[in-house]
Parts: sequence; C-alpha cells; structure tokens
Amino acid sequence: MREWIYARTTDWRFYLFLTCTLPAALLVRATATGHLGANPLETIRDTTGIWTLRFLLVTLAITPVRRITGWHKIIRARRMLGLFAFFYAVLHFVSYLWLDQFFALDGMIDDLTKRPFIMAGYASFVVLIPLAITSTKKWIWRLGGKRWQLLHRLIYLSAAAGVVHYFWRVKLDVQAPIIYGVLLGTLLLARLRRSTLARKRAAADAQILYAKPSRWR
Repeated sequence: MREWIYARTTDWRFYLFLTCTLPAALLVRATATGHLGANPLETIRDTTGIWTLRFLLVTLAITPVRRITGWHKIIRARRMLGLFAFFYAVLHFVSYLWLDQFFALDGMIDDLTKRPFIMAGYASFVVLIPLAITSTKKWIWRLGGKRWQLLHRLIYLSAAAGVVHYFWRVKLDVQAPIIYGVLLGTLLLARLRRSTLARKRAAADAQILYAKPSRWR
C-alpha cells in the first residue's frame, strides 16, 4: 500500500489532477462560506463556464507544446485535461439546469428559441459528450486510430461554440471572449499549417516514389 501511494504521489500527473480540481474546490469553499458575491447563481455559472473553456484550450495546446518543447510525456496529460473540461462543462450545464431553470423543460426550450447564446452553449456541451465517452484506450481500439482522431477533432467545434457562447453572453464587455477566440484561432491555424505541410511532404514523397526512372543515354 505504501509503495502504491508513493508511486502515485511522485507522478507529476497526480499533482496535475489536484491542480485541475482546485477551481471546483475554491468554488465549493466560496459557496460554503457565503463568498459568492451579490449574485451567487451567476458566479457559479460563469466560473464553471470559463473554466470549461480554459480547459478546452489547454487541452488543445498540449500537442503544439509537445512539438515545441520536445517533452513527449506531456501528451499523457491530454486525456485528463479533456475530461476535466467535460467535468466543468457538466457543472456549468447543471448550474443552468438546476439553479437557473429548476429543471423546467419549457423554460429550457424557450431559452433555445429566444437566446442564441444558449443554443451555442448547448452545442458546445453536446459535442463534448461523445468525446468524453470515447476517451478510453478501449474506444481507440474499437473505432480505430484514424476514426478516433477524426472524431476527437470535434473538440475544436466545441471550443469554438464555447467562445461564441461566451461572446454572446457578455454582450458588451467582450475583451475576454475575444482573447479566448484569438487563442483558439492560433491553435487551429497551427494544426492546419501542420496538416498542410504533412500533405505536401506526402505528395512530394509519392512523386519521388512513383516517378518514372530516367533513361540513360
């Protein structure tokens, strides 16, 4: 037992896990001590929503950071960060469903038709559900590597819908959502650039491989 505890506490992922739970722990503490401000519902809702978006962006940044730094083990943190993004998204959705709508289906449907930012938030959350379900190694084996990677690229769609949701939600003070949008755009451009270079290299390799041999005179 002591060896198991030692192995866990000396693994950097253990401390990463604790760090990821810190925003939720601080929110629970603020709730218990009555330090949520004048509008507790809005504080809970906004805090969980912002941390959802932050974890999505950090998850997307893992691969570029690995390529830049050469620290390949950091890829092992991506699944944990992605699941924490889903965890905070669930808290955000529950805060809306429970504290805002009191589980009233009619009110939720009315929100969807009258408030576009709610629709964007729903879209961001719904896209995350299959990604969380298929995050295990067993699902990678079931779907196959290529199909699994294709499916999990939907995280960009979820993050984009989250940025739009945030932008439409704040209405006037849009500085923060614009910053998140710029970060997301940068990460997306980095992936597109890498994909373009990879296709060009593959095309060049194919041209060399299948080129007709020159004739000696």
